Amino acid sequence: MPGAVVELENVSFCRKERQILSDISWRIETGRHWALLGANGSGKTTLLKILTGYEWPTFGSVRVLGERFGLCDIGRLRKLIGWVSSAMTQRLPMQDRAVDVVASGLDASIGLYRHVTDEEYNKSLFVLKQLQVESVAPQHYGTLSQGEMQKVLIARALVCQPKLLILDEPCIGLDPAARQRFLTDLAGLAKSDQAPTMILVTHHIEEIGPWIENVLLLKDGKVQSQGSPDDIITSEQMSTLFDSSCWVYRTGVKYCLQIN
Repeated sequence: MPGAVVELENVSFCRKERQILSDISWRIETGRHWALLGANGSGKTTLLKILTGYEWPTFGSVRVLGERFGLCDIGRLRKLIGWVSSAMTQRLPMQDRAVDVVASGLDASIGLYRHVTDEEYNKSLFVLKQLQVESVAPQHYGTLSQGEMQKVLIARALVCQPKLLILDEPCIGLDPAARQRFLTDLAGLAKSDQAPTMILVTHHIEEIGPWIENVLLLKDGKVQSQGSPDDIITSEQMSTLFDSSCWVYRTGVKYCLQIN
């Protein structure tokens, strides 16, 4: 599917006279994976809500997967957008089996409220297998490790075969070893033929692997800069982004940040 997955033009968002986003323009080409990087309070969550139609811009236009907001069925469109957030972990029924949590993604519901067909069950199992966690399928979601929970959340997002996958700070709560395994799995997913276009949202540059092809820096609700990782993830840019004296260096393919 050629063309753009996301097209934002001069998007601004205000709430109670407070300007949260200002003049955001952002184009994501199909198959080009991005990182959205910014400090807490920079407006990342609001921007994601606009991308998924849960908030409406005060000014500007939004087009996602070729559909212009205001002229499309947002509910139908959301089923083509996978959203993985650590904040969702505690909202899902802990007593549900992992495979049922995945199947709930077919309806984009929090919990499973209907009978799942054999075809849907097998589809949910297949996605777990793709992520190499099929063994957790019969286990209660609440008994899984943090890393396993995150993979189940990704499976839940992938079961509808989305065209766009948003990973909203997915590594929160993971210990260093689990985080590294999770990031390695993400890199593998990005290389697969069936991979959706992905946006990784973070404020840790070490999570930005070689599979990320572009980076957007968001500061105080404005685009500070955007472009290739090597052009954007620099000491100067990070110092501005985080209002601190920063030193960026590389260890192999990994970006590292030191606050001076």
